[in-house]
Amino acid sequence: MCIFVIIIVYKLFIMRTNIVIDDFLMEEALKLSDLKTKKSVIEKALKLLIRLEKQDSIKKLRGKLKWEGDLNKMRSE
Repeated sequence: MCIFVIIIVYKLFIMRTNIVIDDFLMEEALKLSDLKTKKSVIEKALKLLIRLEKQDSIKKLRGKLKWEGDLNKMRSE
């Protein structure tokens, strides 16, 4: 297993974390993504997770919001 330190920089906030990651998963992610570092793989995975969770929260609003307007009129303007 691979143990390393992740440094995440987001708007002047830095978090250092030690984690244990399955070697096979990391190697496969590095090969498939053509990313060069483990840090870049983790950052890409976190960004993807965040994006998917945000999409999921938006999907839960389906059918719950009321919209009024004329779509055809808006398209012609």
